Amino acid sequence: MHVESFIGNLGLWLGTLVRFIVETLNGLFGAITEAGSNFVDGMARALGMDTSIISIAVLIIGLLFLYNAVRAFIRTSIIGGVIWLVLGLWILSWIIS
Repeated sequence: MHVESFIGNLGLWLGTLVRFIVETLNGLFGAITEAGSNFVDGMARALGMDTSIISIAVLIIGLLFLYNAVRAFIRTSIIGGVIWLVLGLWILSWIIS
């Protein structure tokens, strides 16, 4: 009888520990998700665009084109830099109002 209560208490303690870990991780990931959502909402509000996945993807592609333009200008490739710059600005003009 005494052994059963020990095993029961051990199971209770282990269950409480697992529940604490799961609730802590849930709170941590919830806070990270909320911070990311607030960041995307603030950025979209500042740029005047939607918060959809496609808008964010187009924004990233446009910024990558601008990055390629800067790299081309650093390599003294003027024509390539102008092409990347025009493409990047053209794509960004679609989503930014």
